Amino acid sequence: MKSLMHCALGAEWDRLAPVLQAHHRYGTTTDVGHMDIDYPRFMQVFLSIMRVFGVLVNRRGQRVPTLVEKSVAGEGQYWDRTMTYPDGKVIHFNSTWVPAAGPQLIEFINPVLGLQMAMHVRDGSLHFHGVHYVVKLGRFLLPIPEWLALGHTSIVETAIDDARFSMDFRLTHPLLGEIFRYAGEFEVAEN
Repeated sequence: MKSLMHCALGAEWDRLAPVLQAHHRYGTTTDVGHMDIDYPRFMQVFLSIMRVFGVLVNRRGQRVPTLVEKSVAGEGQYWDRTMTYPDGKVIHFNSTWVPAAGPQLIEFINPVLGLQMAMHVRDGSLHFHGVHYVVKLGRFLLPIPEWLALGHTSIVETAIDDARFSMDFRLTHPLLGEIFRYAGEFEVAEN
């Protein structure tokens, strides 16, 4: 069976590095690695408020051990990211990815708020860029321009070797510049 990403990318899937195909394959998958999480000091209060709604992560860290577990959830894919800090603090960042038109998907961080992203493959790497945010009202999706919210999202996933990949997520506001970043390296575990 084809994964959500395979369906969204269509023929481009075949140009994706094998480790990224394994990362985005159908079914239950696990990635193990570490992430660096950073944002400007002025974002702390805002991120702490947003955490109440499941948005992003509100704690900085370097090489934070991170476990990413993915499973199929109806027509979408459920992501459970677990970050364990050296002091024992654990933060979960969960989301559900669902299909959108064309080579796009929507990542919902709660039942109402989501980010619609477009994807393409370049030199074996997977590039995502934000199209707009969405608010789900029943069966309807209300698009919210990026500049009215947190800003533009970009994500790049790149193969390191046959078993490991890097990912780099950046959120850039048109007036405030880069307001959030997390990046790391992961190994695709056998499931």
